[in-house]
Amino acid sequence: MINSPLVTVYITNYNYGSFIKEAIESVLNQSFQDFEIIIIDDGSTDNSKSIIESYSGHQKIKIIFQQNKGLNITNNIALRVAQGKYIMRLDADDYLDKNALLVMTNILEKDVSLGLVFPDYYIVDVKGEILSLEKRHDFDKEVSLLDQPAHGACTMIRKKFLQMIGGYDEQYRCQDGYELWIKFTTKFKVTNTDTALFYYRRHGSNLTTNENRILDTRALIKNNYVEKNIDYTGSDILIIPIRGSKHKGTDIALLPLGNQKTIDWVIKEALLAKKISKIIVSSPSEDIKEHLKKNYSNNPKVIFHRREEPFARLNKPLNETLFQIMDLPEIKNINPNIIVIRSIEYPFVKSTTIDDFINSMYIFKTDSMISVREENITFFQHDGSGMKPILNQEKFSKLEREAIYKHAGGVTAVTIDHLRNGEKLISGKVGHIVIDQRSSLGLKTNLDRKIAELLIQSEENK
Repeated sequence: MINSPLVTVYITNYNYGSFIKEAIESVLNQSFQDFEIIIIDDGSTDNSKSIIESYSGHQKIKIIFQQNKGLNITNNIALRVAQGKYIMRLDADDYLDKNALLVMTNILEKDVSLGLVFPDYYIVDVKGEILSLEKRHDFDKEVSLLDQPAHGACTMIRKKFLQMIGGYDEQYRCQDGYELWIKFTTKFKVTNTDTALFYYRRHGSNLTTNENRILDTRALIKNNYVEKNIDYTGSDILIIPIRGSKHKGTDIALLPLGNQKTIDWVIKEALLAKKISKIIVSSPSEDIKEHLKKNYSNNPKVIFHRREEPFARLNKPLNETLFQIMDLPEIKNINPNIIVIRSIEYPFVKSTTIDDFINSMYIFKTDSMISVREENITFFQHDGSGMKPILNQEKFSKLEREAIYKHAGGVTAVTIDHLRNGEKLISGKVGHIVIDQRSSLGLKTNLDRKIAELLIQSEENK
């Protein structure tokens, strides 16, 4: 009887003939040798097949040729075929550090309750030149909010646990790691190692170049998880606070944008959000009130709240207005759990993003959420003697610099319990949603509005 290997590494390939040999060799040359390799080619049309077939006689390698089934179906095929106690995917355009299997198997072998382990990694270009180092916080000491998933590839998983949660959901064509992460972390312990153990190749043909597809798929994964696993009441609300203007016609909300007013972009998208039961526009402006009466009087979801002028001043926190809104009879009757706040200055935030905020708060149990965009630049501040980098960024090389996030898109959410406990709007356990570039366009200047108009025109002409 032949003993099963401790680890199964499966390599997924589709037209990566330029890279697959390096991926295979990086596994064969591991310092830890108790493994099998399953190579799954998903209908390649380049020279991949001949390269893969050159390994057909290797005792550690199994080969599967199939016709373009997609990533998650392929993941489940590997799960059924795998003989190892632990399983790990390696994409054919990436490759491993020689000690990757040794380090991760040692961690899993020491803790039978541990479900998966993942490493830091290098991002490399087409030629293998290192571009940056992707580091993660220490899961054993620092991480309490599990909203940043492990990479889908090069994460070593206890196969028994993966089978217990039903493997991968085959309805998704990408973001397999994110779908798995949400299911897995609600049931099993996970950890990381602060050693870079694989090389992730970034090039024009891989999935990470398509931001909208990634963000939309992640939102869908979270939405489906909530629908299947969380008893959701569906009574959350969205508030659009507008300070208003004393000068008729100059309020940003009523300025034209495309063929409608700016406020209509925000309201109409909010009406499409499935998780929102009431939309409250809070403003001291009579013009805003009249606009809502004229355009939304027949829609019971849209409510106007007169915001007294003193509460609309710049130096007044929004919390006081939120408490007034929560005391409205029509809001008390639905007993919401979460308030989503939308800034009128960001008209292009999608309804799916609004739903994503609510779904994320239920899944990750956050107190508040913000919309962000990632920045990888250095920020400077003048200290009187000249410009100095802030946030201690000068002590990091470009390779090691951690991403910084800027609040963009003008979306914030908070649980009502958190507010009632006297906490600040953005405080406690703060989660985030990365929004797409279009949604992050703010109308702060005339130039911004011109850009928005051009964007609308280009979309209408498609």
